[in-house]
Amino acid sequence: MAAGEPPQASSVNVLRGACAAMAAAAALLLGLSAQTKTVLFVQKRAVPKDVQALWVLIVAAAAAAAYHVAQLARCLYMGRRLGVSGGPGCRRLLRGIACASLLLDKGCAYMLFATTAAALQACFVGLFGVEALQWSKLCNIYTRFCVQGAAGIVCSLLAAAGMAVLAAFSERDLFRRPRSSPAGAAGQCVQF
Repeated sequence: MAAGEPPQASSVNVLRGACAAMAAAAALLLGLSAQTKTVLFVQKRAVPKDVQALWVLIVAAAAAAAYHVAQLARCLYMGRRLGVSGGPGCRRLLRGIACASLLLDKGCAYMLFATTAAALQACFVGLFGVEALQWSKLCNIYTRFCVQGAAGIVCSLLAAAGMAVLAAFSERDLFRRPRSSPAGAAGQCVQF
């Protein structure tokens, strides 16, 4: 923990790293899932691009992982560089950065949750089929593809839940931040 860093900052960094890892795991599990089966003497290959919602989830999870890695690097950099210098201008800058981080954290959580819900709905069609439209179940044919897709969706749901908690921490830290600098802390830059 850097000097002047609040005690919950390290736990927020750990949560941010876990969210990045889960989103990256979801993107990798879904992106690398593919299976080839022979059905009636014809080889068919199941890939995530066949289900558009899975492809969108892969892109969203990869973007969320990259965002959280960048945010983690920013938090670690600012914790070391701005921990001992600054003033009222620094306080204003950090408040603006905290506000932008809150909006991006919430947007990232909503985006990942929405794409995960859409992919989950598309996967339920593959799992159970739709009898009214005469769509057959596909998971009894492409079992490994479906299992790997289910693991990716679970990782994505865990990442989205972690991102929602992270957004709540960002919101709490932003609104607990004092607007004016106290008399004794005019020479320090506040950490978040």
